[in-house]
Amino acid sequence: MPAHPPPGRPVFEPADRVPALGALRDAVLRHDWDAVSAAFEAHPDEDDRALACRVVAEIPDYDGFLRQAVDRDPRGPLARSLLADRLIQAGWAIRSGYRAQHVTRQQFDEFHAHLRRAEVLLIDVCAEHPQYALAWYLRVITSRGLELGPGETRRRYDRLAEHHPHHYPGQQQLLQQLCPKWGGTWESAHGFAEECAKAAPPGSPNGALVAIAQMEQYLELRERAGDRAAETYLRGAGSRQALLDAAARSVLHPAARAGAYQLVGAHSAFAAAHCAAGRHAEAAAHFRALGDRASEFPWGYLGGSDHEAEFTRHRKTALAKG
Repeated sequence: MPAHPPPGRPVFEPADRVPALGALRDAVLRHDWDAVSAAFEAHPDEDDRALACRVVAEIPDYDGFLRQAVDRDPRGPLARSLLADRLIQAGWAIRSGYRAQHVTRQQFDEFHAHLRRAEVLLIDVCAEHPQYALAWYLRVITSRGLELGPGETRRRYDRLAEHHPHHYPGQQQLLQQLCPKWGGTWESAHGFAEECAKAAPPGSPNGALVAIAQMEQYLELRERAGDRAAETYLRGAGSRQALLDAAARSVLHPAARAGAYQLVGAHSAFAAAHCAAGRHAEAAAHFRALGDRASEFPWGYLGGSDHEAEFTRHRKTALAKG
């Protein structure tokens, strides 16, 4: 058999690894709203649309273009949702990813101001288009950021789930709220992850919620009790089997849609959890599925500040062992 070529440098930016998302980004850069709108119409899958929304929202200095799109179509849900997500991303950049005790009062004030502006847009969209997934998904994020509490965040997720019961990005956001760092418990976080993984259709990315919940608890243990305690938790037989079962139902199932945008992040979550536990051989299948595609999350949880270096190092070890 011919030898497989060595893997190349990982590509983390979705718009650089998915041609359709690259075309969407180009449409924003040239201020072509018709092309932006057509790109979303071409993505009927709501999980894909959520990532496409994030691609637009993370382009800096194009707020004016999105405001013009809202002015052009003031009752349309897409332009308002994209502008809201842009406000959310700008606000979260001000807040930073640090724990609350390391964020200044001024940062919180500016962060919340951005989220409240996003809320004004999203409240109207949800009232006028109650089945519009993007707006409800973004309101799950704003609820957490504005510290409206687990009950309100869950209420918004439930409205999303009424029409889109397996919305993976929305489930990821609620999972964050259910973690202790946002006022939840590990019991509720792991329970929700398992519930979503088992309820989703075979081949869906939702099983990766099990891996994400484990990585969140791993990170908290590393910060509170040190590396050994965190690794002991992940190496437990129950943690390992939960990952294997969830992967078999989701990203490693024959029904997994090869072109699904969310599979990259889902495979990355499984691979990172196995690597953090020292089970590189079991991470190999996920790295083979990824190839040179990668997501930044959750490689920063493994201890290094350079997510690309972490991904590359663990991929090399996993492919050698698996």
